[in-house]
Amino acid sequence: MASGEAHPEGNEYWRVNHMDLLRHDRDLTMREGIRDTDASIAECVTCHAVNGLDAKPVTVKSEDHFCRVCHDYAAVKIDCFQCHNSIPPELSGASLMFKKQANTLEVLMAYIEGLSR
Repeated sequence: MASGEAHPEGNEYWRVNHMDLLRHDRDLTMREGIRDTDASIAECVTCHAVNGLDAKPVTVKSEDHFCRVCHDYAAVKIDCFQCHNSIPPELSGASLMFKKQANTLEVLMAYIEGLSR
C-alpha cells in the first residue's frame, strides 16, 4: 500500500523493473551529479512507509517493512539500506500530503483547505 499517487506505469511494471530503474538513477546521481531523478529510494520509502504499533514507520529491520515483504519471500538480499535510510524523513502530515510544494505557507494553506472539505 502506498500513500501517494499510483505509478503511471502500473505496479507490475515497478515490481519487475524497480532494480534497473533505481540502478539507472543511482548512476545518474553518482556519476553525472544529476540529483533530480525519476526513481529515488527516498521517494519510495516515503510513499510506501509501513507504520508499526507505535504509529511510526518501521525500519528495514522489521519483517513488515515494505521492501522486505517481497524480498524475504524471494530470498533476495536488500543492500540499499546500508547507505540509505529505510524510513522517510520526519515530516508533518501537511508536508507529506503536499511534498511537491516547496513554500511552507502554500503547504499549510493547502492543508487547511483540505481539512475544510
